[in-house]
Parts: sequence; structure tokens; C-alpha cells
Amino acid sequence: MDKAEGSAGRAWWAFAQLLVLGLWRTLPTAGALEVEMAGTTQRVFLNDNATIFCKVSCFSHVDIRIMGITWFRKSQASEREVKLFEFFGNHQEAFRSGAIVLPRRLTRGDASLQLPRVQLGEAGEYRCEVVITPQKALGRVWLEVVAYPVSRLFLDQAMMKENQKKHISCTSSGFYPKDINITWKKWTWKKPQYLEFSEGVNTTPAVKNEDGTFNITSFLSLNPSLEDNVTIYQCEIWHISLHASQRLNFTLTMIDSEHTTVLYIILSVIGSVLPIGLLLLILFRFLQKR
Repeated sequence: MDKAEGSAGRAWWAFAQLLVLGLWRTLPTAGALEVEMAGTTQRVFLNDNATIFCKVSCFSHVDIRIMGITWFRKSQASEREVKLFEFFGNHQEAFRSGAIVLPRRLTRGDASLQLPRVQLGEAGEYRCEVVITPQKALGRVWLEVVAYPVSRLFLDQAMMKENQKKHISCTSSGFYPKDINITWKKWTWKKPQYLEFSEGVNTTPAVKNEDGTFNITSFLSLNPSLEDNVTIYQCEIWHISLHASQRLNFTLTMIDSEHTTVLYIILSVIGSVLPIGLLLLILFRFLQKR
């Protein structure tokens, strides 16, 4: 080999080295591709739209032409993974109705999965698989689906006669998961603070609805005396879906039976000549004084 050929060979080798080095620098370095999830657990309410967070952490801008995203879900009842969504270049397909990863966010490395109207059966482990050629990264998060209770107090009236038995019910419906705590408290003039009690309380087991949510009812039986007048009773409900407990109150008003009987006699005598509105006003004034 003459000197000219040797010089040409060395120049080509140097060019090849620079070319390989330049290409290598344009690709992500080994171990650099990572994804960030929203902790280990995300919570969403039943029938709400959910965004399951997954973001490429090491890139401010991503060429989506060399990027692939696949989302999987593993349910609580099965170890089998189900594919929910995939995106590769110009191809995207949703295997769960309405599932989508927005391409305009992908360019910023945001591969979060959006799901409309999440149901209870969609709770489980979600896996985000991101490929930016030639690397791949995985992220996992547990999706918890909850439903908050709708609670109401049911009672005929808050006014009672002495030794007249009365039943009050506190009902919570449409909640998930099953565990819930219902307690009764009362406030009196003698002890002006809410104190928990269990006497006369009977709470039924939670009943499952067709949609997987639960209902429950707690009953309170009362047989009050005149000393219980203006006692405030409170039904307090606590559930994991609530930021603060639900508190439902009613005030017990006692009526002296002797005065009530006299009032009924008077009203029955004059009821034929006075308008019903005036009779109600008389009754209201009487109860206010009592």
C-alpha cells in the first residue's frame, strides 16, 4: 500500500468514527429513559373521568415518530393483563372504549392515559410501557375506584310526647368499598358537647346493589322524657371516599301531653269557624311557647 492509499484509509476511518459518535450522541444514553407515575396509588370516583399519570422524565421534547406507548391493566380478580391502548407513530388504537393518550402531550413526554366514566371493575394495576428507540421504560400504578355515600335521616317528626317510642333511621347508599362506619352522638344542655352512645342503636349489614355499590341503614330507638327536650341527635358517617365525615342532625322537641290534649280540644271546638291557616298559626305559637 502506498502512502496515498494509507492516508485515504486513515481519513475514511476517522470519518466513520465521527459519524458513529455523532449518531450515538443523538440517541438517549443507556439507562436514561425513565417514566414517572403518580406515586403507587391513584384514586378516582365512580363514573368520573380519570387521567392515569405517566410521563417520560428525561426529555423536554420527544419525537413521537420514534416513540411507542402501550397501556395495560391487571384486574384485582385476575393475573391476566389486558391491553387498553397503544400508540406507534401514526398508528393508535383504543381497546377500551374512550381510552386515549393525546399526541400533543406526547411531544412533551406526557403519556398519561385518559379514561371516561370509570367503573368499579376497572380498579387494578395499570402499566405504562414507553419505547423511544432503542430504549424501553415501564411504570406501574394501582388505580382505586371509590364511591361516596349519599346519606339521609328519616323521621316522622321531631316533636314527641313523653314516653312515646320513636324510631329514626340513618341511611347511606351507593358507597364503595364496603367498609363504612356509622355512629350516633347526642348533645344536651347538661353536657354541651357531642357524646357517642350505642344504647338503642341497631345497624344492619351492608347490602350490595346491582352496580356493585352498597347500602346500609342504622336505626335509633328513642323513648324520651321531658328532660330530653331540645336534645340534638347526630348520625355521623365515615367512609374512605370522604375527605370529612358526614354529619346529620335533628333536634328533639318534647310536648307536654296534658297541654297538648287541651289544645286539641280547643282546636276541635273552634275548628268549624276559623280558617285552617289561623288554626295552624295558633298551633305554631303554642309550640313556640312550649
